[in-house]
Amino acid sequence: MTVHFIGAGPGAADLITLRGRDLLARCEVCLYPGSMTPTELLAFCSPQAQLVDTANLNLDEIISLLVEATEAGHDVARLCSGDPSLYSAVAEQMRRLDAAGVPYEVTPGVPAFAAAAAVLKRELTVPEVGQSLIITRAQARSTAMPDGENLTTFAKSGATLALHLAINRIEQVVEELLPLYGAECPVAVVAQASQPSEKVLRGTLADIVEQVREAGIKRAAMIFVGEVLAAERFPDSFLYSSTRDRATQPESLS
Repeated sequence: MTVHFIGAGPGAADLITLRGRDLLARCEVCLYPGSMTPTELLAFCSPQAQLVDTANLNLDEIISLLVEATEAGHDVARLCSGDPSLYSAVAEQMRRLDAAGVPYEVTPGVPAFAAAAAVLKRELTVPEVGQSLIITRAQARSTAMPDGENLTTFAKSGATLALHLAINRIEQVVEELLPLYGAECPVAVVAQASQPSEKVLRGTLADIVEQVREAGIKRAAMIFVGEVLAAERFPDSFLYSSTRDRATQPESLS
C-alpha cells in the first residue's frame, strides 16, 4: 500500500492533474488540508473513501493516520495545496514515513505562483528584462529563515521576486525592497488565484501597501516584484528567431 502526496493545485478543482484526480478516485483514504481544499476537489474521491480534515491535527497525529491506513491495506491520498515541492511540509512527513517503512509517491501540482502569473497574463522570464525568478517568503511567526536568505540579499540580484506567505508583512517587504528596486518598481498581488474569491492588485512599491489594506487581503496571496510585470519593450525570444538554425539546434528556451 502507498501514501500518495498529491499537489491539489491553487484552488480550482479542474487545475489538479489527471494523475492526481485518478489517484483521488482510487484511494480508500484521503487526508486533506481543510482550509485550503475546495469541496469540488473532494468530489473526485470515491463515495466510499474515508475523508480526514488535517487542519486541526499535528504531525504525529497525521503520521499515525497514514501508517494505520497503510497497515490496514489502504492506499492513501495526502492532498497538498499547490505543489508539494514548495511550502507543503511534506519533507518531515516523508522523513517519518521512511522511518516507519511506509512507501510513498509524489504527484506534482500547479504551484500558486504559476496560477497567479496566469491570472496576471504575464510571463515571469522576459528577454533582456528578467530571466530569473526567486521564490521565497517573508519571516513571520513561522519557521526561521536560514542565514543569508533574506529579502535584502535577494533584492541585490535585481531578479523578479515571487513571495509566498508574506501578505501580512507587506509593509516590511516594501521597506526592505524600496532601496534596491525603487519606488516605481512594478508590483502585483494575486489572492486566492483560480478561486471564485480571487483578487488582483497591480501597482508599485510606492502604493501597494495602501492597495492591500484597502482590499482587505490577509491570506492566500502571492506578491510579485519586478520589471517583468510591466515590460512592453523587449526583444523577441531566440526560441522562435528566424536566425536560429533549426536543423542543428534543438528547440530550447535559451
